[in-house]
Amino acid sequence: MGDARLLRVAEPVPEALFGSAELQALITDMQDTMAALDGAGLAAPQIGVNLRLVIFGVGANPRYPDAETVPFTMLCNPVLTPLAPDLEDGWEGCLSVPGMRGLVPRFARLRYSGVDQRGQPIAREVSGFHARVVQHECDHLDGILYPRRIRDLSQFGFTRELFGEDLADD
Repeated sequence: MGDARLLRVAEPVPEALFGSAELQALITDMQDTMAALDGAGLAAPQIGVNLRLVIFGVGANPRYPDAETVPFTMLCNPVLTPLAPDLEDGWEGCLSVPGMRGLVPRFARLRYSGVDQRGQPIAREVSGFHARVVQHECDHLDGILYPRRIRDLSQFGFTRELFGEDLADD
């Protein structure tokens, strides 16, 4: 938090990168980073790359023992469309804001679309944890860190203080 690269709006992934070794190397780097930290997702700006690219996915993960499965997805140039105005509060953390958690409102249901690393279209309607993860990661593409979404700052603090334990960051 505080790094100017996390506060800017990312550039679209250019069509010329689809299917390239350069894009695949970036995705592999992001996957390795996310796996090493047992993360649920990662946005390219978090590793210093100013492109509209996110990856996310959760299977059996000790950091998210109660979370539903989210299929591994690599999404370029995403577009999010809420399917209803309903918001749900949920606790979030972030690799870019280590050691902290906050209660963040997010759309409960949404549709996301974009393309994969080969330029093939992706479109899904999701809810719950899946919808939360997508929104969190896509916020990074617009220079938004989750603390800016918190409505009640009494619900933001160090993980150890809030929950009495050290949960890893998202």
